[in-house]
Amino acid sequence: MNTREKFARSACAVANTLDLVGDKWSLLVVRDLLYGKRTYGELAASPEHIPTNILAERLKRLEAAGIISAAAYQERPVRYAYTLTKKGRALGDVLLALVRWGRENIPGTVVLGETAAPDAAPPRAAVRRRRPGTTG
Repeated sequence: MNTREKFARSACAVANTLDLVGDKWSLLVVRDLLYGKRTYGELAASPEHIPTNILAERLKRLEAAGIISAAAYQERPVRYAYTLTKKGRALGDVLLALVRWGRENIPGTVVLGETAAPDAAPPRAAVRRRRPGTTG
């Protein structure tokens, strides 16, 4: 298979990663799964209020890419629990880099679950990695 058949734009790792997870919503779904959310309802209740049609489409896309897996936990109606695959958990490092950059370069930004103090400068200390299921 030649490169034109295999890649949408080019063989560039950045371009191909962005094709999979380069939209705002996909990375927020991964973030929420890293923090322990598992169900459609939990994901839909995130502070960014992802529209339900977009959430459903992103879950399908992430599953097709092997980033998440879905397992039915209820039959009627069918409901799924979502978990990150090994490939999906590896995106934690990418999100951690975005957290560090945002905290250092966008005044007032916080890690999910934190509250910003009024007129406080953003913390410049290294962001520690949190265990799945914890807040922050």
